[in-house]
Amino acid sequence: MGPVRIGRGQPLALIAGPCVIESYDHTLRLAEAIRDICAELRLPLVFKASFDKANRSSLDSDRGPGMQNGLTILAAVRKQIDVPVLTDIHIPAQAAPVGEVVDCVQIPAFLCRQTDLLVAAAETGRCVNVKKGQFMAPGEMGNACAKLNGSGCGNYLLTERGTFFGYNRLVNDMTAI
Repeated sequence: MGPVRIGRGQPLALIAGPCVIESYDHTLRLAEAIRDICAELRLPLVFKASFDKANRSSLDSDRGPGMQNGLTILAAVRKQIDVPVLTDIHIPAQAAPVGEVVDCVQIPAFLCRQTDLLVAAAETGRCVNVKKGQFMAPGEMGNACAKLNGSGCGNYLLTERGTFFGYNRLVNDMTAI
C-alpha cells in the first residue's frame, strides 16, 4: 500500500482514522495529527475513513458525505498529508472509482462472502483488505482468499473481527490470528 509494507518480516503498521468522513477540514486535520503521531513513533500509517456507512442501525443516522465527495476528500488526504489511504466499498459498482483514488479497497465484515464484491475489488489492481465476518470461523476466510486469488489479486489483507457470545456481544478471538 504505497510505501507501507505489511506482512511477515515487516514492522507493525497502523490502519487508523475516523469511522466515517465528517468533513474535508476535519478529515485532513485528523489525518495530519495521526500521521505526526505515527512519525514520532516510527510507525507506518495507512489512513482509513469511510465515505458511506451503509450498515447504520437507523434510517436517520448520518452515513457520511457519499462516494463523490468522500473520494475527493480521500484524494486530498493522500496528496496533501502524503499517506496511503483505505476505504470500504459496499457494491461492485463502487470498486473501480474507489480503486482510482485509494491504495487499498476494504470489504466490510458483513459483506466478506459476497463474490461479486470481492471480484470487483480484486479487479481494481489495488490491495484488498477483507474484514472477517463475526459469523464466520477463521478457516472460512480461505474462500475469500480463493475468490481474490482467482480474480488475479495476490495482494490482500485479512482483518480479524472476532466472534460473538450471544446477541450484540462481540469478543476477540486471539486464536484466529
